[in-house]
Amino acid sequence: MKPIRPLLMALAAALTLSLAACSRENASADKGPPIAAAQALDVLAAEGKGFTVGATMAARTVYVLFDPQCPHCGHLWEASQPLLDKARFVWLPVAFISPKSLPQGAALLQSPQPLETMTAHEKALLGGSGGMSASASVPDDIRAAIERNTQLLGRLGAESVPFIVTRSPAGQPVLHAGSMETAALAALLGL
Repeated sequence: MKPIRPLLMALAAALTLSLAACSRENASADKGPPIAAAQALDVLAAEGKGFTVGATMAARTVYVLFDPQCPHCGHLWEASQPLLDKARFVWLPVAFISPKSLPQGAALLQSPQPLETMTAHEKALLGGSGGMSASASVPDDIRAAIERNTQLLGRLGAESVPFIVTRSPAGQPVLHAGSMETAALAALLGL
């Protein structure tokens, strides 16, 4: 019986890791040159479109590429809330999980109160209702921005969301796929 226990523990750990992110089925459809880790923050700042929450003057900026239909992204949103006074988070919506992803991402980008809108959306998503209602009519510029964010995700080599891009306290690029609890996120960010 004892030899089975390590195998079961390894299987449980692998299953937990695989459940910490939502994967993309067709990553090869993304266009554009790959983005090196060293340039990831600069490229996201220049080409990505998202909404900002947290300490606007914080030394630490954290980019999070997320799909509004991803429950793991919802868990990361919740885990990030206690850190909003220590870091600036820029949430960049992508769309690949569901037909709801694009309209919900557009609603979040256009919200005059993104913190409140995203909090309500994630609460509804994690509660099992599919998230907020959003108009299927998406302005062309917003649609293009979300499509560009989705391409950026692929160019970063990411195969799942949430996908975090930041710098370590030493200034090194940090790229991380998957959700985590608040303490682990704080450690990853050096907070």
